[in-house]
Amino acid sequence: MIMRKRKNDAETYPAKVMLVRAFQHAFSTNDCSRNVYIKKNGFTLHRNPIAQSTDGARTKIGFSEGRHAWEVWWEGPLGTVAVIGIATKRAPMQCQGYVALLGSDDQSWGWNLVDNNLLHNGEVNGSFPQCNNAPKYQIGERIRVILDMEDKTLAFERGYEFLGVAFRGLPKACLYPAVSAVYGNTEVTLVYLGKPLDG
Repeated sequence: MIMRKRKNDAETYPAKVMLVRAFQHAFSTNDCSRNVYIKKNGFTLHRNPIAQSTDGARTKIGFSEGRHAWEVWWEGPLGTVAVIGIATKRAPMQCQGYVALLGSDDQSWGWNLVDNNLLHNGEVNGSFPQCNNAPKYQIGERIRVILDMEDKTLAFERGYEFLGVAFRGLPKACLYPAVSAVYGNTEVTLVYLGKPLDG
């Protein structure tokens, strides 16, 4: 008897490989604020309703070389601060008050989706994207984050629109995809895509 591969097996194999790779790069249950938990799907964090706290999470795997892309989207209200970006292992993932945790020190870089500010080392590094009347983030909208460790840059896309390079001169360090949130019961999903597609 000759066994033939079913057409569905051949078609779903790449999707299964991509899913496994994405799960390996998902949020770390051991590297997040005590006020969040990672849902069973492994890709979504849920922030518990804790007053006067900003809470973040890092992924399981960081990058010190190559080019990488991932998508992030909020599945609930943003609150006063909702930041996406990157962080070293030394960056804190929890602090008191409602602040932009990513970008609050020299160990993280972030884009606050609420006010469109870029943040690093506790300072605002300008508005983003750099255009007149930049649209505000809409809940459920997917933002693609592109980390290029060869050029030492961090860039963002919305839909299929390249928004530009947000940060240049990133350090030669292991950098992790990360988010920080303040709104109680909000959920944030992060899915690793692999090498970015150019063009």
